[in-house]
Amino acid sequence: MPGSGPSTVDQSEVEQFSKLAAQWWDERGPMAMLHKFNPVRLAYIRDQVAVHFGRNPKQIGCLSGLRILDIGCGGGILSEPLARLGAKVVGADPSEANIEVARRHAAQTDLMVDYRAMTAEALADKGERFDVVLALEVVEHVADVGLFMRRCGEMVKPGGLMIAATINRTMKSFALAIVGAEYVLRWLPRGTHRWDKFVTPAELEDAMRAAGLRVVDERGVIYRVRADSWQLSDDMDVNYMLTAARSA
Repeated sequence: MPGSGPSTVDQSEVEQFSKLAAQWWDERGPMAMLHKFNPVRLAYIRDQVAVHFGRNPKQIGCLSGLRILDIGCGGGILSEPLARLGAKVVGADPSEANIEVARRHAAQTDLMVDYRAMTAEALADKGERFDVVLALEVVEHVADVGLFMRRCGEMVKPGGLMIAATINRTMKSFALAIVGAEYVLRWLPRGTHRWDKFVTPAELEDAMRAAGLRVVDERGVIYRVRADSWQLSDDMDVNYMLTAARSA
């Protein structure tokens, strides 16, 4: 039966983000830093996907016709711009509260996004398949990284891509992503992250490989204080993104 097997969901994490659901689109609220992070991750996704599928990333509809899954979509702040680029987006999140906020916001902007209050394993059990599967800022919140990547990998079509963004498990990430971001600068609510749940690039690559995917690109993301913006970098000590492909 669908949903009867092992779960990737950490219920305490779902409850924590559900409490913040009403503030997903408040650019000055608890999601402010995620809104600032959005442009760099969107550009990275657009460029990686466009190159892989032979599209021009500078064209407005460069993702037209591609079916993309945004797993752990929250309030839809990434799903919506992907839809504007022409993608057929399914936004999935185990939090009913998050999905309700995402649906309401999409309706206000006349965007077609298929939002579902579902887990990765539930979608995989239904036989869903996508050209691109995105797991951004979600890997560090799941109950079982290996299982999560395996179930997500099942949904990547032959010749498709999976892109994941998460936080490395280093002393630098403890100092910056937890102590600095949550306790000193208060960019994020306290308790947003647990250092022991951070995942190293090597661990994530191993999980992707076990899911039948091959890593084709890796990039770090750093925050430039003077520019007050996030930028791609070779420094993967804290935030990073991996792109992996499934053979055709």
